[in-house]
Amino acid sequence: QVQLVESGGGLVQAGGSLRLSCVASVRTFGSRAMGWFRQAPGKEREFVAGVSSSGDSTRYTDSVKGRFTISRDNAKNMVYLQMNALKPEDTAVYYCAATSLYTGVAVPTTSYAYWGQGTQVTVSS
Repeated sequence: QVQLVESGGGLVQAGGSLRLSCVASVRTFGSRAMGWFRQAPGKEREFVAGVSSSGDSTRYTDSVKGRFTISRDNAKNMVYLQMNALKPEDTAVYYCAATSLYTGVAVPTTSYAYWGQGTQVTVSS
């Protein structure tokens, strides 16, 4: 069983920055692609960023390219999402997700088998 715990959310003004962290309690962390998703009120959960198991490959949804950076530290079982130049439309609950021993970057929600409880990010205008 994989447990994921996110932290780092909060309230920030537009243009500000936040860094989300996710710790995974699994011995095979280095063999799993990881991702960040978000869900705003009344909307479906959407892909934000993904990273391969090695950390060498990443993908982003178009709306966050150039502003968000996903990274991972396999020695610490951690994945991060650095969010800069935040906009009010980035307001959502952000979820960390892990695949089932898939090593490439995964985009579809259905590619992920394990989810954290989410952390709220609110960007004020």
